Amino acid sequence: IGLLSREREIKERMSSVEIDTVMPQDLINAKPAAAAVREFFGSSQLSQFMDQTNPLSEITHKRRLSALGPGGLTRERAGFEVRDVHPTHYGRICPIETPEGPNIGLINSLATFARVNKYGFIESPYRKIVDGKVTKEVIYLSAMEEAKHYVAQANSSLDSEGRFTEEFVVCRHAGEVLMAPRDHVDLMDVSPKQLVSVAAALIPFLENDDANRALMGSNMQRQA
Repeated sequence: IGLLSREREIKERMSSVEIDTVMPQDLINAKPAAAAVREFFGSSQLSQFMDQTNPLSEITHKRRLSALGPGGLTRERAGFEVRDVHPTHYGRICPIETPEGPNIGLINSLATFARVNKYGFIESPYRKIVDGKVTKEVIYLSAMEEAKHYVAQANSSLDSEGRFTEEFVVCRHAGEVLMAPRDHVDLMDVSPKQLVSVAAALIPFLENDDANRALMGSNMQRQA
């Protein structure tokens, strides 16, 4: 926001000076630019001191996603729908690691293998299936692109050649979990860990835990 106002000021100055003789210092005033940067890093809600209690707290803080701050939601106005887990979170945003209390569901964590693309969308990796055979080629897809595919789970049973042993495979398609014929399946998860964040993935036998206790555990590991 600060840099956009600087851009407007510079454009206004360009219209009022002789272009042939103008120098950069005539257009750009360093003080307001420095003040905008200082304001963002010094007083913005989204700028925080890194939590360095242990290596996990550090990496978790760097991978945090927030719906609060300038241009975002407020705790008071955010309803249940915004905070709830959504099918598109799969492999992108961790459904477990979030604070307890008023920030629940508004502050989240990036999933283990997720990445943010150049347009700001979160992408998750998948292994390609060619002619019924699982390959080592990995592609990253956004939630919108993923909905078109039939995606098998990472722990689906495969034979020595990388083909599904079962006639029908549990997979995801258009936000639904269903049993599909194996020749319909065109993608496969890269790992069972891709569903959760780094902190949640550190919990042994996570699949046997109650979700509430797993949430507490993933948050408490950062304080150890």
